Amino acid sequence: MVLLTAKVSANELANLAVELIRKAGCEYGDVRFCSYRRQGLYARDRSLSNISDNVSSGFGVRVLLDGAWGFAASHNKTPAEVARIVALAVEIAKGSRLTQKEPVRLVPVAKYVDTYITPIAIDPFSVPVADKAELLLTINERLLAHESQGIKKAYSFLTFNREDKVFASTEGSLIEQTIYRSYPGFGCTAIAGGDAQRRSYERPPLNIGYEHINQDDLLSQVERVAAEAIEKVAAPKVPAGICKSLILKPTNLFLTIHESVGHPTELDRVYGYESNFAGTSFATTDKLNKLQYAAPWVNFKCDRTQPHGRGTMGYDDEGVKSQDWYVVKDGILVDYLTDRETAYRLGRASSNGSACADSWSSVPMVRIPNLGLEPGPDGGSHTATLDEMIADTEDGILIDGIGSFSIDQQRRNFQFGGDAFWKVEKGKVVGMLKDVTYHSMSTDFWNQVDAIGPASERVQCGTNMCGKGEPIQVAQMTHACVPVRVRDIQIGGKFLIRND
Repeated sequence: MVLLTAKVSANELANLAVELIRKAGCEYGDVRFCSYRRQGLYARDRSLSNISDNVSSGFGVRVLLDGAWGFAASHNKTPAEVARIVALAVEIAKGSRLTQKEPVRLVPVAKYVDTYITPIAIDPFSVPVADKAELLLTINERLLAHESQGIKKAYSFLTFNREDKVFASTEGSLIEQTIYRSYPGFGCTAIAGGDAQRRSYERPPLNIGYEHINQDDLLSQVERVAAEAIEKVAAPKVPAGICKSLILKPTNLFLTIHESVGHPTELDRVYGYESNFAGTSFATTDKLNKLQYAAPWVNFKCDRTQPHGRGTMGYDDEGVKSQDWYVVKDGILVDYLTDRETAYRLGRASSNGSACADSWSSVPMVRIPNLGLEPGPDGGSHTATLDEMIADTEDGILIDGIGSFSIDQQRRNFQFGGDAFWKVEKGKVVGMLKDVTYHSMSTDFWNQVDAIGPASERVQCGTNMCGKGEPIQVAQMTHACVPVRVRDIQIGGKFLIRND
């Protein structure tokens, strides 16, 4: 046992926790020592409205005793506190067992002793705050230079994360990980004729260093964003009806993937673990390998190994090595997102590594990993570039960016907006529109995809703020995708709920 000295490394404390868990007679246990640094800068108009630079550090112990979970956490990283928290987690497991209907069982996992670090060129925390602030204020000043044309508000932001984690388990694993994340963006609001419309631009949130904050790219987008905001506020609205051809850029499509494919295939949600808070799923296990989720040329694949993916890491928070797998293959539902517990319930031999926690004080749960729409194959009958989709469209709408959205408790019926919209007529983009929303059912929508972009148009879009659980946890993931065209989709009008 580690001596109770003043200075003990996280690895030594982790080994101590595992030793104590074993002595308590638990069939399984793990510990995560974590430190999270989050830095954010936000500029509004001509001033820096918020700067934050916070560190949260502590550890969490999870034990499985007689088929019941117990979890406890603390910010005080000492041997005495480790012993107290392990004992507390064991007592909580004993209490949980009193009301447990079915014992928890876990699929096996291999033992790993390994280190993973996000590859970066520039440490984002090594760049002076003054340089970051100057970039944001420059962007805003250039946006507000169009004030006489209607640009009345401007904003810009930079966010950076570093996660340091030591994971150890009674399986014998000892895994150290350091994960970096960077995310820049900006936008503006145009006001005219009693209306206000916003336009934005973001470099997607990725696991990468400060090299992602490409100043030349950000500044080169300012004039276009301002001009489109000015055009958008004066643009006509679209009457409700059926849109014959809806063309979605990756910057819009990623959120539709997230809500209508990602969340419905979280296996804990399918089993009802989320029903009290966020709902259940239409994609129940009786439909596995049967449900025509999408058109036969549509494939969705998870990939935790994807370079720069927001959900990319070496291992999940149960010590399962990162991997890739299909969720929808040739349009058919073929798999789910699992942790070790739900994989056992499904009858699988192993977890696909989808367990994550957002803090040392949070319990790992099934989270959407990097989940992407596969590009159309070269020469495929349904493969087309964005330009080809537009040229082949007689009457349609092109959408870029994300806006408002809603989806029902089973992830079946949905409504999505966007950030910018253009009318497509006789193969050409003829002008902007505003206030467009599209409505459908998840399976209807994906089965009506008739064109998919090639690999050359794949973009790593994603989110840094997916909420789930009680208390709520926030996760991040990439949904790499290509442009698509979808036929006969309801635009505007009443959001009609269907239960079939």
